Amino acid sequence: MTFAARLTRSPIPYDARLGADTAAQFPDQPPEMRGLIAGIAGCSPYLRASIEKDTGWLNAALDAGPEPSMAALMEVVRNTAAPDLQSGLRVAKRRVALLVALADLGGVWQLERVTGALTEFADLATDRALRATIGHEITRGKLPGGDETGATVALAMGKMGAHELNYSSDIDLIMLFEGEAYDPADYHEARSALVRATRRMARLLSEITGEGYVFRTDLRLRPDASVTPVCLSMEAAESYYESVGRTWERAAYIKARPCAGDLAAGDRFVQRLTPFVWRKHFDFAAIQDAHDMRLRIREHKGTHRRPGLEGLNMKLGPGGIREIEFFTQTRQIIAGGRDPSLRVRGTVEGLARLAAKGWVGEDIAATLTDAYRAHREVEHRLQMIADAQTHDLPGDAGGFDRLAAFMGVETRALRADLGARLQQVHELTEGFFAPGATAAAPDIPGDAQAVVDTWHSYPALRSARSMEIFERLKPDIIRRLGKAARPQEALEQFDGFLAGLPAGVQVFSLFEANPQLIDLIVDIASTSPALARYLGRNAQVFDAVIGGSFFDAWPGQVALQAALTARVRIAGDYEAQLDAARRWKKEWHFRIGVHHLRGVIDAAAAGQHYADLAQAVLGALWAPVVEDFARKHGDPPGRGAVVLGMGSLGAGQLSATSDLDLIVIYDAAGVDMSGGRRPLAARVYFARLTKAFVTAITTQTAEGTLYEVDMRLRPSGQQGPVATSLESFRSYQQDEAWTWEHLALTRARPVAGARELGDEVEDFRRGLLAEPRDVAKTLRDVVEMRQRLAEAKPARNAWEAKRGPGRMQDVDLLAQTAALLAGSAARQTADQLAAGVSAGWLPRAVAEGLAETHARFWTVQAAARLLTGIALEISDVGEGGRGFLLRQTGAPSAEALAGDMAARADAASGMIDTVLQQEPARN
Repeated sequence: MTFAARLTRSPIPYDARLGADTAAQFPDQPPEMRGLIAGIAGCSPYLRASIEKDTGWLNAALDAGPEPSMAALMEVVRNTAAPDLQSGLRVAKRRVALLVALADLGGVWQLERVTGALTEFADLATDRALRATIGHEITRGKLPGGDETGATVALAMGKMGAHELNYSSDIDLIMLFEGEAYDPADYHEARSALVRATRRMARLLSEITGEGYVFRTDLRLRPDASVTPVCLSMEAAESYYESVGRTWERAAYIKARPCAGDLAAGDRFVQRLTPFVWRKHFDFAAIQDAHDMRLRIREHKGTHRRPGLEGLNMKLGPGGIREIEFFTQTRQIIAGGRDPSLRVRGTVEGLARLAAKGWVGEDIAATLTDAYRAHREVEHRLQMIADAQTHDLPGDAGGFDRLAAFMGVETRALRADLGARLQQVHELTEGFFAPGATAAAPDIPGDAQAVVDTWHSYPALRSARSMEIFERLKPDIIRRLGKAARPQEALEQFDGFLAGLPAGVQVFSLFEANPQLIDLIVDIASTSPALARYLGRNAQVFDAVIGGSFFDAWPGQVALQAALTARVRIAGDYEAQLDAARRWKKEWHFRIGVHHLRGVIDAAAAGQHYADLAQAVLGALWAPVVEDFARKHGDPPGRGAVVLGMGSLGAGQLSATSDLDLIVIYDAAGVDMSGGRRPLAARVYFARLTKAFVTAITTQTAEGTLYEVDMRLRPSGQQGPVATSLESFRSYQQDEAWTWEHLALTRARPVAGARELGDEVEDFRRGLLAEPRDVAKTLRDVVEMRQRLAEAKPARNAWEAKRGPGRMQDVDLLAQTAALLAGSAARQTADQLAAGVSAGWLPRAVAEGLAETHARFWTVQAAARLLTGIALEISDVGEGGRGFLLRQTGAPSAEALAGDMAARADAASGMIDTVLQQEPARN
């Protein structure tokens, strides 16, 4: 299809005579093309001059079409010799600008293709200019040891980085070189040469000659531009950003893109800046930073809102282009650290991604996208009129008439459309950035005021900025605390949360942007002191609440492990991987607690979820630990190792504070030594690998710890090796193990490591449990063990759910005995009791009664661990916590619950006494 056939619109000639005279120079073009040329020439003196200067070339370009003509221009630039670049680049720029204007004004190209074409030419022009000036330094012998790029890269920033260049844009560049590419003895000479080359490149692009200029070039976005050279080493730039980089610089790097020179080096540099640009937690403090920046720009540029459209700045004024860009980039900065899919450079694409992930409403994204495209079109027309870098609407009626004609609309319609869109954008963006007015604080009693008066002394409120944000929040927080069932109690628990916060800006900004989180912390403070204290130490887990899926259905262990494995894989080095796992685990652990607290799940589901989470963590971290260990000592000898979960983990039922009982079994398969730089004997290898794995799980860092680990259930207990060979494990279990060790084995479950080996261990476990055993001896051992447990670990109080006769530990012991005597592989208490029924040892009514009792005590235990983190002491639980406990158990009062627990424990203890005196029926 010809260029003319693709036209969909045309400007209205503002000066019809001039337009007709110019169009007359193209007698062989179709009428619609001549109409387009007349409209352009009649509205834009600059474009009219360009048309008349390049009539012959333009005729050929119109015949060929915009895409082939653009490709031909780019090829000419690639083949232009270095000495001819000053002229060649300017001629090419004039022709590119003319071609783009025709395609834009004729409706052949949409906005993204227009800005993309301008950016593609800018990239090529910058690259040719950079290589030419570096080549000059190399030819003069001033650049030692460098290639044709001098290990230098130009980073395109702003609109150029996002492929969004205006018709008459400056180009913003940051020039960097790899210092490590040069010998230390040559470093200073090389830097001087690259600084000279950068200055010559900027002159080559921006200097105005008889043929115009290529691009006005701005190098001031580099770190500390007032005191640093125009070309900076990457090492120095990294050091700057890591130490004093500001929010506006983070926002600028959203669009940063290597565009010229050593692109691979540029990509590596931008990748290394990822932690600076994209924070690992949601960064709502960026909202205030962006708002402050908007206000400074308005003050500096004088673009405050004023009546009328005359002279209004389409870029910086209220409701203008920059407002949409700031809105999009700030949202990206907030969430992009946790969601890499939001890390895109383009404004339109950024809005689409934000809408797809729920950060921006689809209607808002559509409105801002339409406004952005329309604003950019107006901006282009303003710049096309005289090739001026202007963003100001005309200051008089004649100017508006010309602009309206250039856009092919009536002046009245243009004014109405501009006014409506600017107002709409301003309202949408101002509501996001500008903090609302602070409400008056409600009256509070003296006791409560005494608590509030201490807040200013807490670490989270020591900075002026955190205090400013908190003062805006405080009235709402106090008002919401006042609505709790026990306001003073809720206030005191919130005080514990606030006292534990090490810093406040990020958390308070998060609350300000997401007021629903205040309700959540009030709810937690009213109910669970332990969870409130946990939040004070780990406030970043609030990120999970606003991530969009916090109240979705539980994904299950397999999906959790896959998600953590993916998170760890992209985290970087070993320590970063472990910290990523710690952050991830804290968020999911918090989610389980909130779901339990709010009644989304019951105690049984919470126990399963905590166990799923633990297994996911162990399973996902095993491979990174092995890989890190193997860097020194080689791959695991033989078939590797498997981690067995014992106790509650093996049974798939953990509380909020459970530690993990683990055993590690390996099979060297006859391999005596590992490989690697520092080989180890197989036994030593797996012992040290086990210690490395336990260290990864238990070490306390700034990101906290994962779990406490107990390995005393391994063969020979604390006296035995931390890792046991498969052969030794089999031999020990068959020939030496005590009854209690076989009881523990009823709950063993592979949770991490080599799957094939895990299957083999499980097959052995099942076979061993199914073997005939001395029933009388087993029962004697269990009775003796039960007596020792009763003496060593008696119930601590009437609210004890775990210890003591007839309580969880006692029922678990009987259930494991039932599984052992029945030869059952069942792991969970209810299933093991059912196995005892099947074996004829337990009456069905007894098994069902004990299972029900165990479930009731587990409900109390799970609640206690969530509420206080320790065994339940009812006097330490506030009214909110008691209410939660009663809702979970269905008891009408605390006294009734205590009585019910005592009665159930007595009944269960009696049942167990009776059962342990009888042997299973012989088949």
